[in-house]
Amino acid sequence: MKDKAITQLVIRRPDDWHLHLRDGAMLQAVLPETARHFARAIIMPNLVPPVVTADQARAYRDRILAALPKDMSFEPLMTLYLTEETDPDDVAAAFADGTAHAVKLYPAGATTNSASGVANFDKIRPVLAKMAEIGMPLCVHGEVTDHDVDIFDREAVFIDKVLKPIRKKNQDLKIVMEHVTTQDAVDYVRDNTKNLAATITTHHLIINRNHILAGGIKPHYYCLPVAKREAHRVALVQAAISGDKRFFLGTDSAPHTDSAKLQACGCAGIFTATNTMSCIAEVFDAADALGKLEAFTSLNGPRFYGLPVNEDMITLTKGDPIAYPPHITTPDGDVTVFDPGFPLHWHVSA
Repeated sequence: MKDKAITQLVIRRPDDWHLHLRDGAMLQAVLPETARHFARAIIMPNLVPPVVTADQARAYRDRILAALPKDMSFEPLMTLYLTEETDPDDVAAAFADGTAHAVKLYPAGATTNSASGVANFDKIRPVLAKMAEIGMPLCVHGEVTDHDVDIFDREAVFIDKVLKPIRKKNQDLKIVMEHVTTQDAVDYVRDNTKNLAATITTHHLIINRNHILAGGIKPHYYCLPVAKREAHRVALVQAAISGDKRFFLGTDSAPHTDSAKLQACGCAGIFTATNTMSCIAEVFDAADALGKLEAFTSLNGPRFYGLPVNEDMITLTKGDPIAYPPHITTPDGDVTVFDPGFPLHWHVSA
């Protein structure tokens, strides 16, 4: 029988292991939405131009910290955008001095600002070998971009055609399969006990492809990787609530203005930074798994990245539904906040 008694939960302050902050005015607008609840985040490097070198990562980190409100504490964990020309020595130096905590692999054309990504995987072998040698994690956007592969199959095909060969040649390389969306990915992580983990987003725990397409197209639920069948969503929830140390939260919160989302070729991305912790608490509460929430949001990620867990705590309290704003206002235009489609009763406080 489901335990209805838990109405308050105190956990270590969470981290976000996959976050888009953009730059400029958008960065200033969205950063407080993450820093309000999260202590750290792995920052995605797919700016225009992308963050490829250590110097660019340092400059981007400085811009993030400059945009942080004075009364907030937040540590951006920088990543480098992997290209076919990436210098292995620059990557190693960035990791050694703490500038970059991971390298991000985008297959060319897979998602927003991924045109500079990798098309010929043979060309990145020296970088991957160096990363395996020094223990630097590789974060992968796990989708192929072949036009003959159905968009709903791209993750499963990526595992077979790209990920397995990479891991076979670089068995010591630490890899994070980011924003997994399928039972295939969950099973692959579970079947491989060494140097492999996966992040799961807020929205993929809540929506399936019907939310995007049934009853009319819902652009604010469109993301890449696209949400899959309900059976896959259920598999993600089961992985998240399992307590398995290889699964942890990476929101993939990705702000786009409404004008960029609501057009003939709308942008992929869902902005969840504002209400993620309330959404996650609802998912775990519904599954009678609140006791596993801290592991998923606050413990498993630091363990994989070799970082200490946060000392600060947050409190989640169940009460009347919260009226989160439907959007945040930025100088570039409004950004719609993710609507989970159900009331959020879990309040978050420091």
